Amino acid sequence: MPDLSVRSLEPEWMDNDGVDFATFESVLAGLATVNSWTLARPPTLAWLNRATRDWQPGREFTLIDVGSGQGDMLRAIHRWAIRRGLVPKLTGIDLSPWSAPAATAATPAGMDIRFLTGDVFAYAPPEPPDFIISSLVAHHMTDPMLVDFLRWMQTTATRGWLVNDLHRHSLAYWGFGLLAQVMRWHPYIRHDGMLSVARSFRRADWDRLIDKAGLNRSDTTVEWKLPFRLCVGQIR
Repeated sequence: MPDLSVRSLEPEWMDNDGVDFATFESVLAGLATVNSWTLARPPTLAWLNRATRDWQPGREFTLIDVGSGQGDMLRAIHRWAIRRGLVPKLTGIDLSPWSAPAATAATPAGMDIRFLTGDVFAYAPPEPPDFIISSLVAHHMTDPMLVDFLRWMQTTATRGWLVNDLHRHSLAYWGFGLLAQVMRWHPYIRHDGMLSVARSFRRADWDRLIDKAGLNRSDTTVEWKLPFRLCVGQIR
């Protein structure tokens, strides 16, 4: 049992450069299923609903998903936008050179979603996006990286940004391990899923990071969402 009073610094297996493409693609596909079972997408979609509540049908918006993986979050956002009558222009960016091909292969041709490979800190969007989101990515970053990431989102997004990540808690840690075992998910998913909880956050962590990034706490929400999520963001 790790010490959950502090964030773990142990690297996840999927962050190892030695992972082959077949394993990577299989795990990404499995994670899309895991995200459905663990309700990973609803907090982001609910946030977008709030951010666009006064928008009329036909309005276009741009959004960047940082650490987009296999693209399941962006596909969910595309479906949500079409139901709302909005026109989504979506971009996913991921460090892994295998992420974009896997996401492109899993995405229907009719969805206007672009997948890029690169370091977000070196990425300069052609035009500032309306929204920047990340889902279950922040726990892969160190604290100094997170401070830079918060600042980057703050200065780049014109209408708001959201970090959707995990709440570090013993029930989430052991509960995910049990669920992964019962569902017979890939060993990488079981290992990294439990470790992701150990690497994730409590409210005090986000308060400290928000202060270090120089953001105004009164403008920045930190909300707990079921099951064991902490969502940090701003809407302008």
